[in-house]
Amino acid sequence: MNILPGTMRFGAGQPVKRLEDQRLVTGHGRYLDDKPADGALWLVVLRSPHAHAKIISIDAEAARAMPGVESVLTGADLVADEVGTIPTLPIFKRPDGSPMALPPRRLLAHEIVRFVGEPVAAVIANSQAAAQAAAEAVAVDYEELAAVTDPTAAIQPGAPVVYDTAPDNIVAAMSYGDAVKVDEAFASAAHTVSLDIVSQRLVPSAMEPRATIAEIEKKTGRLILHVQSQTPATTRDTLADAILKRPKDSIQVLVGDIGGGFGQKTGLFPEDGLVAYAAVKLNRKVRWRGDRTDEFVGGTHGRDLTSTASIALDAKGKVLAYRVSSLGGTGAYLAGAGVIIPLVLGPFVQTGVYDLPLVHFDIKAVMTHTAPVGAYRGAGRPEAVYIIERLMDAAARQLKMDPRAIRKVNYIRPTQLPYTNAVGQVYDSGAFAHLMERATELSDWDGFKARKKEAQKKGLLYGRGVTSYIEWTGGRAHVEKVSLHATAEGRIVLHSATQAMGQGLETAYSQMIAAALEIPIDAIDVVQGNTDLGHGIGSVGSRSLFVGGTAVAVSTVDMIAKAREKAANILEASVEDIEYAGGTLTIAGTDRKISLFEIAAKEKGTRLSVDSSGEVDGPSWPNGAHICEVEIDPDTGVARVVRYTTVDDVGNAVNPMLVAGQIHGGVAQGVGQALYEVAAYNDDGQLLTASYQDYCIPRADNLPPIDVTLDPSAPCRTNPLGAKGCGESGAIGGPPCVVHGVLDALAPLGVTSLNTPLTPEKVWRAIQDARAAQAA
Repeated sequence: MNILPGTMRFGAGQPVKRLEDQRLVTGHGRYLDDKPADGALWLVVLRSPHAHAKIISIDAEAARAMPGVESVLTGADLVADEVGTIPTLPIFKRPDGSPMALPPRRLLAHEIVRFVGEPVAAVIANSQAAAQAAAEAVAVDYEELAAVTDPTAAIQPGAPVVYDTAPDNIVAAMSYGDAVKVDEAFASAAHTVSLDIVSQRLVPSAMEPRATIAEIEKKTGRLILHVQSQTPATTRDTLADAILKRPKDSIQVLVGDIGGGFGQKTGLFPEDGLVAYAAVKLNRKVRWRGDRTDEFVGGTHGRDLTSTASIALDAKGKVLAYRVSSLGGTGAYLAGAGVIIPLVLGPFVQTGVYDLPLVHFDIKAVMTHTAPVGAYRGAGRPEAVYIIERLMDAAARQLKMDPRAIRKVNYIRPTQLPYTNAVGQVYDSGAFAHLMERATELSDWDGFKARKKEAQKKGLLYGRGVTSYIEWTGGRAHVEKVSLHATAEGRIVLHSATQAMGQGLETAYSQMIAAALEIPIDAIDVVQGNTDLGHGIGSVGSRSLFVGGTAVAVSTVDMIAKAREKAANILEASVEDIEYAGGTLTIAGTDRKISLFEIAAKEKGTRLSVDSSGEVDGPSWPNGAHICEVEIDPDTGVARVVRYTTVDDVGNAVNPMLVAGQIHGGVAQGVGQALYEVAAYNDDGQLLTASYQDYCIPRADNLPPIDVTLDPSAPCRTNPLGAKGCGESGAIGGPPCVVHGVLDALAPLGVTSLNTPLTPEKVWRAIQDARAAQAA
């Protein structure tokens, strides 16, 4: 971990308004689809209508002959040109110890298709309309094969096989803990609680669909790829090393404003590779823009974890043992972290904020004939926390305990920190019981009975949900690099490889630099999304501030140190006598001074520059307590969240306003997961929810005001800022909190468990069935 001067200020705690919003809300955002046409060709993708089929033949002659068409590409063309496949790390084993299954993810399907929406051909024409018309003229002869879309069905004997190296459809598996000791604890426990739990498949819903533009720079011959990517350098490296097989420095990736990422826009997609390949092959500028159907059927999805989970407890509610058996759906191909999410990231937090040393987790990653599953806000942590939280609530109901009391019995105590959980992850800090106490007070816990009584007078069911959550952040990438420049024009320019996608990094970084260098915030320019200028991992796993921000803090220290050396040389004084304040370097006790920007003017290139690395000791562990209240109309089954209170530990918040916004957004997505959203396939592999006509996301009027309180009592110990990630927190705490509220409202009817989404139909049917059972 970098050690920073204790006297330095880094802008912590100031609710500075977002600097980027003036540009974004006034129509001046740098979105990819806003780029001028400049004579670019358009690429349109023809997608498979079948979930599983052999490609017998592709007849593109009619399409090639149509007006404006420049080229039609097929999987066979790419194979002939030795275009590579999108790689996946082969770091796991199958249950029998053999290597994990690695179906090659081609840019265009070759010989076989494995999910509805898989790209089969690409048409490049002088307009989008011409390319679309030609794509419809491409004739593909398929031999349809049997498909399987549910992970549970996929592992049954005789199920259709997705890829031949995994005849049982199991890509890989992991196991944690001691099964024998867990079984012994269950055998002697006073109480046991078991649940079948599903975190359903979700479709990421960014404001801006994916898009790509590629062109060849005339002077240098370099390939310039304009793309929406949270990890520009990784995108460049994959394109260079795996797809086009050319030097990295022959490619520049540029990223402008991104209208939402949520983890989906991480890494290279087939469409990105196709556009780049077509630009190189045709030596023309080529562009592609997905529509919503492209995103629904051809993008990655999130979640898709099916689990059977149990806890064994003593008479006082202390958990003695915990076991989970899970199937994580990967879809037909392994997208980025698609296997890491269920096998590693989920287990990291599966014990939550509780002292549960005796566990056994068995997880299998399973292929199905569906779109690939990849990162989606929280990536494994929402699914894992959901499991333990649902069990805690179910146990509280079974033991007739207050849901807060059973959690208090099991919380990790402050004296146990740093705490190593059952899978070896070290929680450095936290005050879990304290956060629940604060949430209890701020939610007006004691006023619940009166509010419930008022709701009942209106004929409504009313319930309250409680959840504690924890998140692992950092993406196992604990180093980030930045460069900082002071210019002769009086500006400070930061180059960073982290990537803004709505989280407010421009504002947070600017206020850190402004505080440390004591200069106006409007004199700072934050440059991201340029692989020629920023060299680092990017923005995944809520790492941008606590890792990238550490690098920013280090760069300001390095800048002052370098400026002092330069000033000492110019002013003919010792470095020890040079003082820095407000952008000026002065010989102590004299009036002899020089400004930072005057020094820059004397430098080669008229700028003073430092390259800096920020390193943290490990992940951060943001956590919190959420309490919500839900009302249900029993005649329609409609559930509404009417109150929502959170107390969140993000360590030292650089900008509390930004953090609150991130938590608001996460909670909104958590409400969507709990009540509305599901990517549903039929048995033939057709996506039934392929547009917003069928896939429901929460609207503004579905959400109450969200009361967010930040608690700084347990700053992070793994980085010098004391900061913890925050971008995914609300999406982790939100789903179980809302589900608990719904089930609490339904509990008097005897409804104890429902799987998400808790749609009006599902809730209404549960009410009708419960009333019928009571009447029988």
